[in-house]
Amino acid sequence: MTRSDRRWRPPLAWRAAQVAARVVVAAVARLRVTGDVPDALRGGPLILAANHLSPFDPIALAAACRTRRIAPRFLATGGLFRARLLGPVMRHWGHIAVHRGTAEVVRALPEAVRALAAGSVVLVYPEGRIGLDPHLWPERGRTGVAHLALTTNATVVPVAQWGSHEVVPYSAPRGLLRTLPRTIRRRPVVRVHFGAPVSLDGLRAGVPGHPRRATDRIVAAITRELARLRVDEPGRPHHVDPTRPARPRPRPHKHRSTGSVEGDALAPGSGDAQIRPTDAATG
Repeated sequence: MTRSDRRWRPPLAWRAAQVAARVVVAAVARLRVTGDVPDALRGGPLILAANHLSPFDPIALAAACRTRRIAPRFLATGGLFRARLLGPVMRHWGHIAVHRGTAEVVRALPEAVRALAAGSVVLVYPEGRIGLDPHLWPERGRTGVAHLALTTNATVVPVAQWGSHEVVPYSAPRGLLRTLPRTIRRRPVVRVHFGAPVSLDGLRAGVPGHPRRATDRIVAAITRELARLRVDEPGRPHHVDPTRPARPRPRPHKHRSTGSVEGDALAPGSGDAQIRPTDAATG
């Protein structure tokens, strides 16, 4: 890809916020970070593709990325950017709004493309939402991350995380005051692993079916790395959050693969299946 003449540099305030995130995580959990990002990719352009378990994920991932000297630009729900105080801060830090369920959602993909062209590291949740699989395995992703990768030729690194669902409830901030004291006493282990880059060889932007295949490869890579983090919990997690609904996305028709850009490609939606660990092993 062609890099912009003006490379993006993470604001000092965002790097300071990552340090603060490490302090917050240490107060409520025990962070364990494994794997790494190759030095040649650390400065971008790079896509980090992570599974989405909990409202606590952005804090855990910000802290984990700090340990690997990475300051990613998050694709985050547009509601955060509409907040009076937080919105301007998010924009100043370089994060990218995904206005789900609105016509503005289509702006996220071009903005992410420009971010990568400027040499940024962009962090995306391919599932597009906090997953609702009863066993907390990744849902089959939306194709936005694949379109982003195939359009820019940026490397995709899978990031698996496990344990953040034990820190705060799905319903947070509702119920947080009730569960937080117990969380601080327990300090659950939160594991984050940076995997090897995903091979998208043979796949091209604009070819029907290729974005779907690329998406499945990316989610399968995340699932493989996640399986290594939760070997003691391959089925139903030990920690069950009563506030989490269990509504996995329905499976699509077997041969549904259009490769077209979805209007909500970087946001949650229905119609995509889940990839189980056994599927990932053969993906």
